Amino acid sequence: MVAKRQDADLAMWPNHDARQTATATLERPAKPTLWLVDAQMELASCVPEEGVGAYDRLKEYGVGPLRQQRIDRAYFKMPAEERDARIWELRTQLGSRLTILGHHYQRDEVIQFADFQGDSYKLSQQAAAQSEAEFTLFCGVHFMAESAHILGSPDQHVILPNLEAGCSMADMAKPEDVEAAWNTLSDLGIRGIVPVTYMNSAATLKAFCGRNGGIVCTSSNAPRVYDWAFDRGERLFFFPDEHLGRNTGVRKDIPLDQMVVWDPFLPLGGNTEEQLRNAKVYLWKGYCSVHARFSVAQIAKARDDFPDVQVVVHPECPLDVVQASDFDGSTEYIIDLIRAAPDGTTWAVGTEINLVRRLQAQMPEKTIFCLDPVICPCSTMYRIHPAYMLWTLEHLVRGEVVNEITVEPAIADQARVALDRMLSVP
Repeated sequence: MVAKRQDADLAMWPNHDARQTATATLERPAKPTLWLVDAQMELASCVPEEGVGAYDRLKEYGVGPLRQQRIDRAYFKMPAEERDARIWELRTQLGSRLTILGHHYQRDEVIQFADFQGDSYKLSQQAAAQSEAEFTLFCGVHFMAESAHILGSPDQHVILPNLEAGCSMADMAKPEDVEAAWNTLSDLGIRGIVPVTYMNSAATLKAFCGRNGGIVCTSSNAPRVYDWAFDRGERLFFFPDEHLGRNTGVRKDIPLDQMVVWDPFLPLGGNTEEQLRNAKVYLWKGYCSVHARFSVAQIAKARDDFPDVQVVVHPECPLDVVQASDFDGSTEYIIDLIRAAPDGTTWAVGTEINLVRRLQAQMPEKTIFCLDPVICPCSTMYRIHPAYMLWTLEHLVRGEVVNEITVEPAIADQARVALDRMLSVP
């Protein structure tokens, strides 16, 4: 078996509180559009939230969807060739005024139009770098569009094709709950805590970190961000993904008994005062619905079926899955690792199926398959459909901006502080 190598260098509903800090220029319907209820597009073949308890968790939080204006059914009935030709035509008309960004987890029908592909932070950087572009069509999810707006220039318009493309992980940490947990720890006299939020979080949580001496991290730079934070404090408060936080802590040799999970629905987060005082890392109880589906049993089956298989997973997977794999790292790391591997090698991949399928198509000389035998795309990413892209582009050509994502200036300024701190990390 290949020796395990670490990635040393190398997101259903938008946060309901983000409605206070983000606005969209559209006419809202009288009734909310519920997630996967009368959805105005074909459903994904599997909904990951259903298998890992995310729906129940989000119901506890009481979060609801941002509401997308319903568009004419003709957009969905249009033949794909006609629809795609129309999108290309509108792109040509808009020229350099438009940049289209596509996250790695998007379906190929969307990715084909992207000027840039990448993970959430890479795409936000690309958006900020396109200073000549008046419009950024962000084919990702809500928190990504927020970050693109924060990092972009004031005259850029960031547009999300479908406002219902959110992130269940981001919605598992509400700002008022994080603030309450922070105050509880302070009331216990626990000092020296540095807040760290994952890039996959609402702008309000990035702002919380900005005003409290904290920082943002990505899945690739989390170990270095831990170093930065421990240089400035004795403890970390990590949200919203407990698995990335725990896996990073293990990588930094922090004992498991010094990493406690904070459940906002339980007194003291479900811990004793002694546990909280002895902890070095407080992990928010949140997770990615896609990556939570991967299991050690799936890895064992892959090894039985392919004795020479190499297993690579995303660090949003549970700890036992990461430890049973050969490699773990960010989306970009997974792509680079498999691309650099020799022809004839076999790879079992623990990440979103659209990316895995794309790697299969790009590298047929290698055997590449998803660990999860059930085809389960990121259901929130899946809500970005070419029909919505066509609808938004038609409005832009007419001089109308729809589905614009903006962040309140005070929140954006505080969030930018935390993002700039991340950029300063060597």
